[in-house]
Amino acid sequence: MSSANVFTVNPGWRILLNDLGLHPLEVLRKAGLPEDLFSRKDAVLDTAEYFRFWKAIENSAGDPLLPLRIGSTISVESFDPPVFAAMCSQDLNAALQRIAFYKKLVMPMELYVGIGGQKTVLEIEWLDVISEPPVSLVATELIFFVQLARIATRQRIFPLEVISPLPLEPESDYAAYFGTTVKKGEMPGIHFSAADASQPFMTANEKMWQFFEPGLKKRLSELQHSATMAERVRAVLLELLPGGSPTIDAVSGKLFLSKRTLQRKLKDEGVRFQGLLGRARKDLALYYLRNSRLSSAEISFLLGFEEPNSFFRAFHLWTGMTPDQARKTPNG
Repeated sequence: MSSANVFTVNPGWRILLNDLGLHPLEVLRKAGLPEDLFSRKDAVLDTAEYFRFWKAIENSAGDPLLPLRIGSTISVESFDPPVFAAMCSQDLNAALQRIAFYKKLVMPMELYVGIGGQKTVLEIEWLDVISEPPVSLVATELIFFVQLARIATRQRIFPLEVISPLPLEPESDYAAYFGTTVKKGEMPGIHFSAADASQPFMTANEKMWQFFEPGLKKRLSELQHSATMAERVRAVLLELLPGGSPTIDAVSGKLFLSKRTLQRKLKDEGVRFQGLLGRARKDLALYYLRNSRLSSAEISFLLGFEEPNSFFRAFHLWTGMTPDQARKTPNG
């Protein structure tokens, strides 16, 4: 998991929104984001803001085929710098590995690339997630990697398999684009044949990559160190809580800090560990209640409470509701 929890805003989004016939200011307003976001230097979004931004695009477009429309409008001009640089790679295998390393600069995801003798497998994992990503975002990411291969090779490449945890509808339209029916699976992913993954990129340019790489490494380093200690602790807590070990000792170990150093850094930021733990527990509790069938007792266990009554009392203090009431109140 990335420790930075914030992602740079690509100016190419303004180009893409205009190409889609959407008004950038309207989308930003619907997402509750600053209207000057695209013109800000070093603008960033956290995971929740990023998902809100995508949901606003989805609502503004009102089109189930939005991801396919985005795929048809993707151009070199709208690529993020890391992706543009990856297009300089010799083939898709090299490009995917480079994108996997730098993708966390621009969105809350981790990419896993497996290169074998028969096929190359790409899997997507969302980072720091306490709500489901919009289905249009999942679909667009899957389409993006196929479109990247097609643009760079100038060939109509079709993946062997496409996997999504959410149904992509209309099913026939997505099947026509991918050349195969989208399968249901736990993680979004794409399988390319070994032959397609090693197809030479017409855009290969190693000198251009060498020009881009130092700047990308610098941005990645800056982003990883830009998060406050509170943000880093929150990210670790969201990782630890489902395993039931949300102690300050466990968190400090994950951050490679002593307990005393961690407490001092949090104090300097005006926050306390127990407050961060309570907020993380509240957010996860609400997520479990609204997005799963787990019982309150099971949620209590996942959040590291010794017994359900302690969870019930804490939850009422956080929200003014019982867990059952919160389950029936989607936006409460």
